[in-house]
Amino acid sequence: MTGVGVASSSTANAFAKFPLPFSSARNSPPTLLLPLRRRSTAARIYASASASASAVTSVPSKPDDLVENILSKVMQTDRGVLLTRDEHQRVAEVADALQRFCVDEPVKCPLIFGDWDVLYCSNPTSPGGGYRSAVGRLVFKTKEMMQAVEAPDVVRNRVTFSLLGFLDGEVLLKGKLTALDEKWIQVVFEPPELKVGGLEFKYGGESEVKLQITYIDESIRLGKGSRGSLFVFQRRKSSS
Repeated sequence: MTGVGVASSSTANAFAKFPLPFSSARNSPPTLLLPLRRRSTAARIYASASASASAVTSVPSKPDDLVENILSKVMQTDRGVLLTRDEHQRVAEVADALQRFCVDEPVKCPLIFGDWDVLYCSNPTSPGGGYRSAVGRLVFKTKEMMQAVEAPDVVRNRVTFSLLGFLDGEVLLKGKLTALDEKWIQVVFEPPELKVGGLEFKYGGESEVKLQITYIDESIRLGKGSRGSLFVFQRRKSSS
């Protein structure tokens, strides 16, 4: 029985949450509504047709081109933090197109095994939990976010960070994977383990997470959490 990825039980993410001893509240700025200029019917039809044509031509139709396209959109974005709402939407469009080329039973695909980098999440604060929240990113500068999927049913998540920019640390999670059907998996994680400097300890309790595998090949893996968050993983290159 095989599967990949993890999704937080509370945020449906691909990395189980790592709670912090503090929380942060985010205040959304008020929306400013401005009156729109009226346009002629012909102008509106032309604009609508142009937008539709642009949407059709902006998304490639071949799997290899789609993979290259989605990687170009999510690389060097701090795993999605730096993207605008429109840019997140364009990533979602490419992911939807790639889903048509997914193997029939991705949970049983041997390509799921290996080491993966977490490149992107449509909810950027989900991967890493509190360590990736607005406040958490100020204190814990994320270096790497990785996931290892080992046969037959082991998932290991690892987040490395720099505490206040000078003290290195990492958070580790080990979980047992269970296939729910041909596309959905569930992972039950042990309590997270925190290592900072010479300190090492476990905290919190077990967590249960779910993820749908929407695409898998030799280089990338896409997943969608139970609440709709999209994740992009890239296979790590062998050091040999």
